[in-house]
Amino acid sequence: MQASEVSRAVAAAMAIASSLDLAVDDDAIVLHDSNKLTLRLLPCDVLARVAPVEQQVAQFEVDVAQQLGESGCPVAALEPRVEPRVYERDGFVVTLWTYYEPVTPHEVSPADFAHALEQLHAGMRKLDVPTPHFLDRVEHAQRLLANRERTPALADADRELLSDTLRRLRQAIAERDAAEQLLHGEPHPGNLLTTKKGLLFIDFETCCRGPVEFDLAHAPEEVSEHYPGIDQDLLRECRILVLAIITTWRWDRDDQLPNGRQLGAEWLSQIRAALGRTGLDPHD
Repeated sequence: MQASEVSRAVAAAMAIASSLDLAVDDDAIVLHDSNKLTLRLLPCDVLARVAPVEQQVAQFEVDVAQQLGESGCPVAALEPRVEPRVYERDGFVVTLWTYYEPVTPHEVSPADFAHALEQLHAGMRKLDVPTPHFLDRVEHAQRLLANRERTPALADADRELLSDTLRRLRQAIAERDAAEQLLHGEPHPGNLLTTKKGLLFIDFETCCRGPVEFDLAHAPEEVSEHYPGIDQDLLRECRILVLAIITTWRWDRDDQLPNGRQLGAEWLSQIRAALGRTGLDPHD
């Protein structure tokens, strides 16, 4: 979130919480700041997620999380003391969630990660909600690469590498015609909490439809060894595809991820190495 917006976003979240009779001190703890601001409000101990109105899909996230929680899936719960909905103030939307005190140690075993993701996928198969297709992200990345004004710092050779990689892998994955279902969309370790209640997934605004291998491509490689029925070839392709997508995002001039440009450069090297290991030539 833009620095100029942070203080307003914090104030909006605090005002909403106070209006709902939740006790709030004069300040809030910023836990995460990217396209959305995540805050811990005290002493009520509520987690608030705040985003500009024009950038949010908050109602979708609330609906999905609520349905998954009701079906017993390992997901973070909405704040039970208030109505489970989206609140709006001063150009921001705010959703309120249960705050979970982190459990130490934070390391999650690959087997536990895989089991939690398998449970989540099982619950998601029971939901019927309209979502984007995972390949829509490829189209978005391709549009960024085609727009030099949006990605002015990207070198021509790197632009060509990313464009060709996205094109080739999109075609190869589509031709596999794999079974698809509702997915988390980004179940990386940053979206998995270690709590006293066990492992809980967060951040459902990224849900999409696709093969489970696309979700597994966001998790550490060892996790897939404990997830049954995986197409390993498809998973390898999805891993490179995900890497190409998120690398492209880092070169967007509006990207707000800390150290994003440095990560983008590192990931370009990883893409070249991965293509070399798999024998894929993006220029074919």
